[in-house]
Amino acid sequence: MKSSDRPLSEAYDVALLDLDGVVYVGHRPVPAAAESLAKARAAGQRLAFVTNNASRTPNAVAALLTTVGVPASPEDVVTSSQAAARLLSERLPAGSKVLVVGGMGLRQALYARGLRPVSTASERPAAVVQGFDPNLSYGLIAEGSKAVAAGALFVGSNGDFTIPGADGVPRPGNGSLLQVIRTATGVAPIVTGKPERPLHHESIIRTGAERPLVVGDRLDTDIEGAHNGGADSLLVFTGVTDPLAALTAGPSHRPSYLAADLGGLLVPHPEVREDGGGYACVGWTARWDGDQIVLTGEGDPYDGLRALAAAAWRADAPSPPEAVKGALERLGL
Repeated sequence: MKSSDRPLSEAYDVALLDLDGVVYVGHRPVPAAAESLAKARAAGQRLAFVTNNASRTPNAVAALLTTVGVPASPEDVVTSSQAAARLLSERLPAGSKVLVVGGMGLRQALYARGLRPVSTASERPAAVVQGFDPNLSYGLIAEGSKAVAAGALFVGSNGDFTIPGADGVPRPGNGSLLQVIRTATGVAPIVTGKPERPLHHESIIRTGAERPLVVGDRLDTDIEGAHNGGADSLLVFTGVTDPLAALTAGPSHRPSYLAADLGGLLVPHPEVREDGGGYACVGWTARWDGDQIVLTGEGDPYDGLRALAAAAWRADAPSPPEAVKGALERLGL
């Protein structure tokens, strides 16, 4: 755990924000997200909205953000499609043909980088790029497979195996769909989205961030992506990750800061210090007693969670759920 004696909106020049589960869920705004982001902007922090979703264009993402109360322009949006297009433009000559197994977001990103999107293997593309599209057809996947088998470079916009469903049941994501071409050809794709470094690199280039803070709700994409990019991170609990999952995370999935929601950008984050074999944060102390962590004290439950996290993360090996559940129940989180 890190500490900050200033609000994070003042300590970091750019917040690299995940979208679904952080700013909105589906098309519904996360409570207080718009207000918190407006205050962060007023404090001088720049905001960038970073998404693994390759199906939407930056214009579409900006429009959705605006409808949930967060004014945004296309220039504020960084997508995995843009990261994929940059990687391809750095490896291929200008004007090269790229077979697109995906939607308009990918096509626009390729055009912007001087590449030529195509749809059939008969055009002998130099590369195949695949991104999520809910209307993806078998025929287009088959064309991509044919081109990869013929030697085309294979790039995937992101490797998320699932995406949230409107009914709460996960749906297959691009990572699952990538396995079709991978299985058919034996060729593994280069993945550019979170948690891989290309999307983080794209975000830094587009924002010019000198001290970025990654803000997200997923350990395996947002927090691991920050870890891979060497950036600090803030985990919020408005999306898929709950406190138990955070406490039992391995090293690459451990955030720098914890907060209930985006209001965590607006406040200082107190120090967790070692205290007589335990870990103390404001009014709470967490210490190991045999194979369990015991939490004592009172005050803000998130200060208790910080102390508990420091104890749970004392070793590289993830703590077992049984070691932290009792202490976590005491916080009411």
